[in-house]
Order: sequence, then structure tokens, then C-alpha cells
Amino acid sequence: MTAATVPEPDLKYLQKVLLEMLAIPSPTGFTDTIVRYVAERLEELGIPFELTRRGTIIATLKGKQKSPDRAVSAHLDTIGASVRAVQENGRLSLAAIGCWSSRFAEGSRVSVFTDTGVIRGSVLPLMASGHAFNTAVDQMPISWDHVELRLDAYSATRADCESLGVNIGDFVAFDPLPEFTDSGHISARHLDDKAGVAALLTALKSIVDSGAEPLIDCHPLFTITEETGTGAAAVLPWDVSEFVGIDIAPVAPGQASNEHAVSVAMQDSGGPYDYHLSRHLLQLGLENQLPIRRDVFRYYFSDAHSAVTAGHDIRTALLAFGCDATHGYERTHIDSLSALSRLLGAYILSPPVFASDAQPAKGSLERFSHQIEHDAQMESDTRVPPVESLIGQRNDEP
Repeated sequence: MTAATVPEPDLKYLQKVLLEMLAIPSPTGFTDTIVRYVAERLEELGIPFELTRRGTIIATLKGKQKSPDRAVSAHLDTIGASVRAVQENGRLSLAAIGCWSSRFAEGSRVSVFTDTGVIRGSVLPLMASGHAFNTAVDQMPISWDHVELRLDAYSATRADCESLGVNIGDFVAFDPLPEFTDSGHISARHLDDKAGVAALLTALKSIVDSGAEPLIDCHPLFTITEETGTGAAAVLPWDVSEFVGIDIAPVAPGQASNEHAVSVAMQDSGGPYDYHLSRHLLQLGLENQLPIRRDVFRYYFSDAHSAVTAGHDIRTALLAFGCDATHGYERTHIDSLSALSRLLGAYILSPPVFASDAQPAKGSLERFSHQIEHDAQMESDTRVPPVESLIGQRNDEP
């Protein structure tokens, strides 16, 4: 694989579909509309797909051979909230959907989806007026118990809310507030993981437009429950041996990720990712001269974790775009999304890490993989081996 063989991503297309997806509310559990949108984009590209009962999309980009095949996954659901209680004063208490701080909910404009319609509103701290509470407004604790939703409708009592059709469990979607600047920065809520979805769709478009044929089948997956931990648990085609998740890379002190690079996560809360598949991705990044980082995410799970936990015997890796203030008012850069899309294209067109994964290694170690071995390491001097010697060590025996 060389840089010349990887089609260039259409960045105008990437930004267009990202902006359109950001306009579609999709907190976990309320994803039908975003599923329809992405399915329509796949139809435009001529990529066939199936839908699970709840709406996870399982697409198939055909390759020269069927097995072993691979999957790449991005999630359509976002963080959000639901109505936890209707208060006597007509305000609504909220329960978070996904793991995020109420600090980022305060001041947000939102849509409440009742069984019969949509009502707009704002999320406010319980003490919202400095004129009424003076400096006490700065002493409010930060938790979901200390914010409430004020509806833009006559709702002075619980009965008023009930007459509007508001019920416990109604979904609350937070406005994305997207802004694409001339500097290339992209700021919005819910870039996690709509920016990853846009990068994947763009990689697929570049491959289809170029006429390139993958060496093996690839299944693009678009899951709908990643934020609550079960995204890819029951959606993998049975013959998948390699699974690459696509998600967000936190840019923060103590992290190696960057808004201008694509990250290969070496480990997250579920443990280390596959040694060989991760280094295959790093090798592709080097060959294609992409800005690439390694990182470890300590407080983080992905679709790959849900797939392994469900019992799939697969190699997993995670690619992520660099993003500041994850699960808050997020910001990335077109550089990172471009690098992610190019790396996805390179991966989809690359050979399998282990062609032998098509069949189990029964009673023999001949086809089994090799890592840096202990004896060889002990015989070496104290120098750290160059990165090239740690990448691409794989057994491609058919």
C-alpha cells in the first residue's frame, strides 16, 4: 500500500454530510431519523446494507474475496437527556443519556420530543437569576439534580405540562450549535460521533468514486447505542476477523491526541487493543504520510469493546479524530477528519492483517502470530528499537 493508491477524500462532501447530520437530533434511543439519513447516503453510493430490528446499519463493500472479512464501525447516537420528573412548578427534571456533565447542559437550548410533538425550551440551574439570588448563583453544586428544563410554553404547574403532552421518559435533544470557521476548526455538540460517521462515509465515497476494489469484503457498521455501552454487541457478520472502531480522541492535558492528527488508541478502559491490527494501522499511516498519534484513553469504551464483550473472537483496533472538550462543546479540525478518512480508505483497501484468520489454527502453531519475543529482547542492548521494527510484524501466510 502506498500513498498513491489511496483516493483523496472529498472534504466538501465530508463537511456537508457532517452539517446535515448535526441538524438531526439523535440521542441514544431516538435515532430513527439519523438512521434513515445515513441509509440514504449509502444508497447514493450504491453500497448495499441491511438494518437490524432497532436500526443498526450493516453495509457491505464487496472485495475480491469474501473471507476473512473486516468491519469498520461509527456510531450515530449521541449524548442527551430524558424527562425524569415533572415538577409541581411546571419545570422538568432531567436524567442524562450517556455519561456527561450537567455543567455543559446549563444554558442549552433544547427540543423535547413528546408523543405528539416537539416543544422548545432551555436547561437552567435551579438558581438561574443573579438578580434574585445574588452570589448564591455561583455556589450551586454541579449535578443533574441541580438543573431543570424550562419549557417555552405555558407550564406553571404539573397539570399544565401534562396538558401539553409532556411525560416522564420524553427525549430531550440539545442544540448542536455548529460553526465551521475559515481556520478549518469545526465546533459543535455531538461531533462524537457524527464527525466519525462523516469521515467514514467520505472514505467510502472516495473508494467508490475511484473504482478501487478492496482485497476483502468490508462491512461499514453504523451503530445506535454506543453511548450506553452496547453499540456493536449483536451486529457483526459472523466471519468478521478484524474490527476497527471509529470514535473521538480526547485532546486534553495528559493525552497525546491532537486536533490536527488521527489517533490510534492503543488501550482504553476495556484494555489493550490488538497488537497486530493496531500496528497495521500505524504502518498505513506512516506509508501514507499522515499525521498520526498513539494514545491511551483511560475513561473510555468503544463499539469494539461491546463487540468483544458480546463474545466475538475478533481483532480490534480504534481510530479516532482529535477533539477538544469531548462530551461538551466539542471542537476538531478538518486536518484530523481528513487524516481519519484517508487512513480508513487505506485500511479498507489493504490486505488482511492475517489471511490465515479465515480458518482457526487447529492443533498447530505454524500460522500463529509473533510479537517481540522475550529472548530476543534480552539479547539486545538497552536502546529502544525503532518504530519501523515494531510495525507490520504479521504472518500473511495464506
